[in-house]
Amino acid sequence: MKKMIFFLVLASTQLIAQKQASIPFEKNIATPKVFIDLPEFKNINVRDMAISPNYDEIFFTLDAPKNTFRTILTSKKVNGQWTEFTIAAFSGKYHDIEPAFSPDGKQLFFASKRPIGDETVPKKDYDLWVVNKENGTWKNPTRLPETINTDKNEYYPSIANNGTIYFTAERADAKGKEDIYKSAFTNGNYQTPLSLGTGVNTKTYEYNAYVSPDESFIIFGSYGRKGSLGRGDLYLSFRENGTWKEAVHLGKLINSDQIDYCPFVTFDRQYFFFTSEKTTIQSSYKNMSLEKLKEVMNTGSNGTSKIYYLSFDKLLKSLSLE
Repeated sequence: MKKMIFFLVLASTQLIAQKQASIPFEKNIATPKVFIDLPEFKNINVRDMAISPNYDEIFFTLDAPKNTFRTILTSKKVNGQWTEFTIAAFSGKYHDIEPAFSPDGKQLFFASKRPIGDETVPKKDYDLWVVNKENGTWKNPTRLPETINTDKNEYYPSIANNGTIYFTAERADAKGKEDIYKSAFTNGNYQTPLSLGTGVNTKTYEYNAYVSPDESFIIFGSYGRKGSLGRGDLYLSFRENGTWKEAVHLGKLINSDQIDYCPFVTFDRQYFFFTSEKTTIQSSYKNMSLEKLKEVMNTGSNGTSKIYYLSFDKLLKSLSLE
């Protein structure tokens, strides 16, 4: 009988362990580390990260090969433990990506191709949406107004303390193919979006902008700039006297010869997150066994998009900007 009880306890303990997400927050990380490990989804792209101001909820996007389907996953901290990853209550049916908390933690913005109103066919382009938490659940997605959304793509929302929303868009007045825009939130309404100045936007592509809640700095992606390391790098610009200063390349600590994108800084400015398709897989090997091949393909940086993190202070120090 004692053995039976022991095995039941052991089995239940293992079951509970399996239902807990592995979400590390290591201190003072000087070099980027993979943040989320999903053993059930080997070699599936993981992109964009949102962490609540109180560190009690996480949202991120799981991206199928060739972007055939994208959905937002989540985990909550309950009694000091992270729950198993599940599909967000508002997601799982249409293409949903790029969640972003409002600074007060009461709203969650995201981009989606879901139908509008009574329509049943998903849109071909991404619009920006928002959900509010009701009785502990995020639900009733609301599309942002036509001031923000068009028949072209709107991506990657980021929200300031005053409600101003920053996002990526394709617009007629853009300085390049895609620009970073902002729309002030005044008297309960979004104002006409404005393309940021040339300290941020150029004649090439700008994308995925994270803005600090106080709008003192912005981190964004850009493709094709002089000195770029690869298919898209991350840059940092500070705002002084209302003007965005010339952006600084985040260097080889962050950027690679592949696309680097989806920046995020925790609300306490302790951690910096980003997504990268960098790889440590070589073009040739002297000796290769099946076990070695499994290790090479399934662990570390292997070319699929992964979320990385490190100390935000360490990043600034690497740029001599602390």
